[in-house]
Amino acid sequence: MNSIIYKSLMEKEIAEIGSKILQIAGIIVIVAGGVYSSIKFLFQKIKKNTSDDAFKSYRHQLGKSILLGLEFLVGADIIQTVALDLDFYSLGVLAVIIVIRTFLSFTLELELSGKWPWQSRKE
Repeated sequence: MNSIIYKSLMEKEIAEIGSKILQIAGIIVIVAGGVYSSIKFLFQKIKKNTSDDAFKSYRHQLGKSILLGLEFLVGADIIQTVALDLDFYSLGVLAVIIVIRTFLSFTLELELSGKWPWQSRKE
């Protein structure tokens, strides 16, 4: 009986650590992507690149960073809810978070590529 409780506690600790790692990774990706995009934008402006080209490149790079960071954060939320806080309330909160983040991902993808994620690239 004690080994079952110990195993369950160990699995929860591993899940919690994994969730925290993914949360931190998501934050790092978003912040690092923002810093990288900003520095790249400044260098393009210094090189006398046209403002429109530099700004489009800046928004594209920043949007990609946000999308990747959101993927990490959704993964962390799933682990947190399913492995640690499994009840109807937390599942409802997870569903709302995933719907909001999916909507954000779709709209960012549309803005970056001009196409919905399910449309082929050739259209």
